Amino acid sequence: MSRLIIVSNRVAPISEGGPAAGGLAVGVYDALKETGGMWFGWSGDVLGSGQPEIRLEERGPVTFATVGLVRRDYDQYYRGFSNATLWPAFHYRPDLLQFDRHDFEGYCRVNTWLAQQLVPLLRDDDVIWVHDYHLIPFAQALRTAGVKNRIGFFLHIPFPAPQVLLAVPPHRALVEALCSFDLLGFQTKPDLRAFCDYIVNEASGSVDTSAQGPSIVHAFGRTLRAAAYPIGVYPDEIAELAKAGEHDKPVRTIEATLHARKLIMSVDRLDYSKGLVERFRAFERLLEHAPAYRDKVSFLQIAPPTRSDLHAYQEIRLQLEGESGRINGRFAELDWTPIRYIHRQYERPVLAALFRTAHVGYVTPLRDGMNLVAKEYVSAQDPEDPGVLVLSRFAGAAHELTGALIVNPVDVDGMADALGTALSMPLAERKARYEDMIAQLRENNVSVWRDNFMRDLQQVSGDEERVANEAATG
Repeated sequence: MSRLIIVSNRVAPISEGGPAAGGLAVGVYDALKETGGMWFGWSGDVLGSGQPEIRLEERGPVTFATVGLVRRDYDQYYRGFSNATLWPAFHYRPDLLQFDRHDFEGYCRVNTWLAQQLVPLLRDDDVIWVHDYHLIPFAQALRTAGVKNRIGFFLHIPFPAPQVLLAVPPHRALVEALCSFDLLGFQTKPDLRAFCDYIVNEASGSVDTSAQGPSIVHAFGRTLRAAAYPIGVYPDEIAELAKAGEHDKPVRTIEATLHARKLIMSVDRLDYSKGLVERFRAFERLLEHAPAYRDKVSFLQIAPPTRSDLHAYQEIRLQLEGESGRINGRFAELDWTPIRYIHRQYERPVLAALFRTAHVGYVTPLRDGMNLVAKEYVSAQDPEDPGVLVLSRFAGAAHELTGALIVNPVDVDGMADALGTALSMPLAERKARYEDMIAQLRENNVSVWRDNFMRDLQQVSGDEERVANEAATG
């Protein structure tokens, strides 16, 4: 049986009870530990000097192969092009985009170097699955090194409309590099359409959607496949985590200090794409326009730090601290703090138990590839007394979780209205919405995401071999 080789920018130090990791890390590890194989990527270490060396670690059926980055590579590849150029552009924030030609050169150089580190570890029948925007040129680098294995790519963040992508100066080189993969996976059909629109209108390519399965893309002298594969979670596992964490101190503290108040809860990395400021202001608008909720509801925002050495992230932290302080100063009582803003990580069972405690899950990114927090919130609910999910229409999860209250994250009044609706929703309606969403989550869990992608990647290989054989026989 072929090994699965996962390649991602960061190989996360995941443990079953450890700090909650991002959607990519949880989804990838849950997929990989079932099949066995290797997870290859950056260790997270930034070296001041010396040549980075690969470290191999066996954990059950999974081999973790990690390597550090020297400071220049970290600055240009990660801080620079990946997160100062691609991240804002792909999240529809070209106004925040910063581009430096040397950063792009570093981005390509590190992708080539990482590919060269992986090549000696590969076997002929390995299937390689590359993840996310940091590694767009990775297949191109492997092909240059002579690797003929099947290579798939999954983009965890949105793919922007062509007119937005054009704001990235080397946009054509990026899309050409994507076409070196055999199969491209996107979170949603709108992301897939955006990619196909670029191929047709900017790259003079073609897209065939007539057949069953993934679209067939012809561009830059290559034929590849592309489709949407919405990433999922294991809802029953999350429900068990919620039960396991209900006696942990943070959960008991929240329950004890709520004093029968209802709880609205959000969990996000501290990032400008998450709509945090708008979310705070919508909660303020709820308290302003519906004074009956004052001292009857608390809002818990957990926002772990991320990319704290980037200026844009320092700004959003200061802005949120200012907003929470202003709103609390306006409405707080001696025994009631409206917003509890916490800037730290919690372990997965604690988060799941807090989700189960919360009457409202408040997930309103300005733009998000999927947003697994929305799915985890629903999964953690008590089926007999579930909470209500308020969800941005610009999260990929909104295409599946139709039982949520769908909002526009820039419409502060609309979000405030949705919070009021969620807080007052009758039990029968809450249960009906929950049952609809949990059925969807069970039907499309993370194993389905993995299996669908791997099935189509295997089929791509078969298609290419058949075409080659037909050409050889005339």
